[in-house]
Amino acid sequence: MLFIIYSTNTQTKKYIERVLRNKIRSGCIQEQLLQSTFSVHYLVLKDMCSSILSLAQSLLHSLDQSIISFGSLLYKYAFKFFDTYCQQEVVGALVTHICSGNEAEVDTALDVLLELVVLNPSAMMMNAVFVKGILDYLDNISPQQIRKLFCVLSTLAFSKQNEASSHIQDDMHLVIRKQLSSTVFKYKLIGIIGAVTMAGIMAADRTESCSLTQERANLSNEQCTQVTSLLQLVHSCSEQSPQASALYYDEFANLIQQEKLDPKALERVGHTICIDFQDAFVVDSCVVPEGDFPFPVKALYGLEEHNTQDGIAINLLPLLFSQDFAKDGGPVTPQESGQKLVSPLCLAPYFRLLRLCVERQHNGNLEEIDGLLDCPIFLTDLEPGEKLESMSAKERAFMCSLLFLTLNWFREIVNAFCQETSPEMKGKVLTRLKHIVELQIILEKYLAVTPDYIPPLGNFDVETLDITPHTVTAISAKIRKKGKIERKQKADGSKTSSSDTISEEKNSECDPTPSHRGQLNKEFTGKEEKTSLLLHNYHAFFRELDIEVFSILHCGLVTKFILDTEMHTEATEVVQLGPPELLFLLEDLSQKLESMLTPPIARRVPFFKNKGSRNIGFSHLQQRSAQEIVHCVFQLVTPMCNHLENIHNYFQCLAAENHGVVDGPGMKVQEYHIMSSCYQRLLQIFHGLFAWSGFSQPENQNLLYSALHVLSSRLKQGEHSQPLEELLSQSFHYLQNFHQSIPSFQCALYLIRLLMVILEKSTASTQNKEKIASLARQFLCRVWPSGDKEKSSISNDQLHALLCIYLEHTDSILKAIEEIAGVGVPELINSPKDVSSSTFPTLTRHTFVVFFRVMMAELEKTVKKIEPGTAADSQQRCPYIWLPQIHEEKLLYWNMAVRDFSILINLIKVFDSHPVLHVCLKYGRLFVEAFLKQCMPLLDFSFRKHREDVLSLLETFQLDTRLLHHLCGHSKIHQDTRLTQHVPLLKKTLELLVCRVKAMLTLNNCREAFWLGNLKNRDLQGEEIKSQNSQESTADESEDDMSSQASKSKATEVSLQKAPESGTDGCILLIVLSWWSRTLPTYVYCQVLLCPFPFPP
Repeated sequence: MLFIIYSTNTQTKKYIERVLRNKIRSGCIQEQLLQSTFSVHYLVLKDMCSSILSLAQSLLHSLDQSIISFGSLLYKYAFKFFDTYCQQEVVGALVTHICSGNEAEVDTALDVLLELVVLNPSAMMMNAVFVKGILDYLDNISPQQIRKLFCVLSTLAFSKQNEASSHIQDDMHLVIRKQLSSTVFKYKLIGIIGAVTMAGIMAADRTESCSLTQERANLSNEQCTQVTSLLQLVHSCSEQSPQASALYYDEFANLIQQEKLDPKALERVGHTICIDFQDAFVVDSCVVPEGDFPFPVKALYGLEEHNTQDGIAINLLPLLFSQDFAKDGGPVTPQESGQKLVSPLCLAPYFRLLRLCVERQHNGNLEEIDGLLDCPIFLTDLEPGEKLESMSAKERAFMCSLLFLTLNWFREIVNAFCQETSPEMKGKVLTRLKHIVELQIILEKYLAVTPDYIPPLGNFDVETLDITPHTVTAISAKIRKKGKIERKQKADGSKTSSSDTISEEKNSECDPTPSHRGQLNKEFTGKEEKTSLLLHNYHAFFRELDIEVFSILHCGLVTKFILDTEMHTEATEVVQLGPPELLFLLEDLSQKLESMLTPPIARRVPFFKNKGSRNIGFSHLQQRSAQEIVHCVFQLVTPMCNHLENIHNYFQCLAAENHGVVDGPGMKVQEYHIMSSCYQRLLQIFHGLFAWSGFSQPENQNLLYSALHVLSSRLKQGEHSQPLEELLSQSFHYLQNFHQSIPSFQCALYLIRLLMVILEKSTASTQNKEKIASLARQFLCRVWPSGDKEKSSISNDQLHALLCIYLEHTDSILKAIEEIAGVGVPELINSPKDVSSSTFPTLTRHTFVVFFRVMMAELEKTVKKIEPGTAADSQQRCPYIWLPQIHEEKLLYWNMAVRDFSILINLIKVFDSHPVLHVCLKYGRLFVEAFLKQCMPLLDFSFRKHREDVLSLLETFQLDTRLLHHLCGHSKIHQDTRLTQHVPLLKKTLELLVCRVKAMLTLNNCREAFWLGNLKNRDLQGEEIKSQNSQESTADESEDDMSSQASKSKATEVSLQKAPESGTDGCILLIVLSWWSRTLPTYVYCQVLLCPFPFPP
């Protein structure tokens, strides 16, 4: 019925779309229902094909993954059940999506095409010419999308209808050869990916046909030859470029990992791969390379304790030296005759190809290459020590490149052997993890003194080779430049003005970053948490860790046996996953979940950053679906809970040893920061996992149920058939118990968010909602360990988020605001400059602007939700309650709201920095507008019965609006355009308030109580602001014309005292403006029309 209404009535299309979106989000419309609708009513739906495709196109523009999936299902079933013409329209619509340039649309449309090719290949063959036209738009799609496109085309080209698809094969071969012959890496990348993808499809078809007749088997042999020749073509076209060769090795490895390559073809190339790798990168460990190297060469990081004559080593430093120094005209190391020069850039990709080839040929057994796990690497002493400053820039860059290549080698080693089961192999993998962490610390030291360094690529499916790390060099330069300017200004006392003093006061009060920035740069490289932050900027230059690597999280204590030369046990060593290695794994897992499970709207890309750059380093991950990733991570819930509980116990014991203080004098600072970071990453992973939008789909409910069962079983063992609500409740209580050991404000915020995600999946959430508010208040009232001496450990964004959570979940937001503004802020005012509030330790002079902004915004949001009273309410009677009591409750609520507003507004007399004043102007106007729309109708019908309450409310609000008027004058005096841009709208709103109050009094026959006068312009401290015109008029006028000075000082607002009506008209009221009226239109108020309109001059 919804489809019929959507197609027949054009005026209700948006409403039908809205209903469909809501039903899809709530899970009322599922795939099974949609499939049965198309299968039963396809004759009716066929006549509205264009409307259905239009609806599908609109749904694909959504940001909600469930709605996008529904739109893709519309395309799928329309193609499946409709006739040839409609199928052509479906393919044309999908091609339009692919060429649109929208990344989400392109991915979804290509996934639908892949399904359609498998679902109905013969029908897709008839529309292959449309799909083939996408080859003209390859410049606008990403490498992952190129894989999908060539998979679709190759499936069509090499299907069983070979006669009909021969033209597609010819076109694809033509495009691939053209791209491979290009000297531009972007186009060569398209050729390499397309050729390897096509080779995989050709081999897959052979697997299906080899069990048929001998004739088909011979055809299969021919296809194997075609696959081999195609791969050799790619290899020969890419061997002149190290980046192209590395990309080919990675794509070839992906082909083997997906088990798409024919065993015969794999056997032909496998032997060559092993020999080529050994010739290029492996040498005897006992023979140290000789040459004019800039550093002494040593065999380092070997895992075998005893010396062997037949040991091997990776020849890394000589290869890097021959590449970097020789190309600049430096001395060349002696190479054996006939040996080609191999780039060390290909070391990690080639080993990945070798490992997957051996793994596939030997059913997962890696004994043939396990010597590479033990073998040392020819390097030099990497620890910089005192020689770092004496190195030249070229030598430092060489050491950085050497460290990057070594790290990428170890990362691929861990990828290869992470699933080995023997304790000895596990111990060696854990040791390699320790080596990675150690090398990262050393690399950070080199990067800190090597500006503008660009590392060698670690991931090669990139659209351009001009990738630079997002370092903080430019920011640091600006900070240093600013520091010099400030020192220069301080030295020249004659140039210091009052505006400079005001600027300094603003910065010192509200800027969370301290003014002394010099030591921040000096201490930047010394902090543990800054190391990962700096290396995160180089994420694109590290090899990707496979999702299987995180099985290492299961490891506890591992006993490694050290053998002598006769293979007898010489000693035993206990190896375990230490905190630095745990943090390394958790950081990488957190980045992977953020890339795969976070909605695109939540991870916006900066304007100047390439839109595809955020996908660099996740190419292997993106070849899997989100469901596969979630399933793999759910296997890690139990070990992650173990680590979470161990860290919880660590901080509990630390607090007990230091008498409740976690950062006591005996604390190990580095260990504390690492454990705190592990705590934060674990909570972040759990949050990303349970916040996945895919749980709304019925097929993923079992995954959620199993994960919740693991969490609830940590609290108490229960039956496997527990209802979902019981599991959610127990999981909530299990996670809530960790709040006592939370070491940092960041961890507290992630714990709150995790509890909120669990709470959202429950239907009975009122009680737990109060628990979240109580927990958030505890975190706001806790004294957190400080970071740097000059810098708070709490960022403004995180404090803003937690404060919003507290105010949104508390049962009385007005009381909470009054407590903070009426208790916490006075404590802050009466305390010394660097001391925080005793009730709310997170409230300091630096964070006041955050508290002020959140309280003003939440107050305005709250009063907007109050429904205005109506005359009908006061005339109706209910058997249980007098409806006028509703007016009394609303009036009481507005009294509390105005009281909170008055407290907040008056704080600008003490905290008069620019951010505070900006917040006051913005949200002050919004509050007055809400008062006009929501409260004034209530006062119209409450004035007669609650006159004193209404007068008290207006009198309090009059003082607040007077202060807002003073704020407008203050912004004019200081000529701050960022503030004055808010003044016109605020002035207009204040004028409307005056008119609206007179209308209320007139409605209640109290017009004589209204009196209006001029309001003098004053600053925030109440001092009068005199303009040139006002001074001239003062000199000309007599004192008799200035009677009733007290009355005039009160005007712009209403005065409800008895006053003469001279100067005001009964129907039209002229508002006398201050000197701001020269730039603003004059407004009058018509009681009949009840609306403002311009008054002619």
